[in-house]
Amino acid sequence: MRPSPLTTQESLTFNDYFKLNVDIEELLTHFGYTFRSVQMTLPQSVVSIPWYPELRERIQAGLPYISLTSEAARREFLIAPIFLDLARYNHIKVKVEFPIEVSNQLNGTIDYFIQSQHQFLVVEAKNADLQRGFTQLAAEMIAIDQWTDEQSSSLYGAVSIGNVWQFGLLDRERKQFTQDLNLYRVPTDLHELLQILLAILQPSVIA
Repeated sequence: MRPSPLTTQESLTFNDYFKLNVDIEELLTHFGYTFRSVQMTLPQSVVSIPWYPELRERIQAGLPYISLTSEAARREFLIAPIFLDLARYNHIKVKVEFPIEVSNQLNGTIDYFIQSQHQFLVVEAKNADLQRGFTQLAAEMIAIDQWTDEQSSSLYGAVSIGNVWQFGLLDRERKQFTQDLNLYRVPTDLHELLQILLAILQPSVIA
């Protein structure tokens, strides 16, 4: 049995958890959390999104002409437009490559850290690997849980490879991390994705 990098290495960044392919349950147990993977019923905003048709058209019209084989392309043409419009039309602050250091094994930069009525973070999974991205997301959400003074009992996060999104939830009181089995595809599920993002970030009006 190979030794765990969690016990053999004194310092680990968020990206290291992805590179080393650390088992997500091993990671969560190491920090005192539990893991489950289920089909979650996520909150959805019921407010209208008047800017949705233009965003969908902009993304869909460009897809036939853009190669999405690189992380930079997926970030620029699929992920960034969503955050740009969320920030523009809903006055949501989006911090890109946000640095945080909680401990030697919980430090690094968060790809997207969004602050509104609640906090939300997104990992852009390298090599289009959602599962490794989820391990990285778990490490980052543990760090946010220990770092933030927000009173909310839950923290939401997501992993994205641009055209696919998958959500995670950290129950701070039960110390349980949940991986949602549902996938949301862009542009097919873009409207539902936006409803979920708005409900998480501005939950004053939800279904």
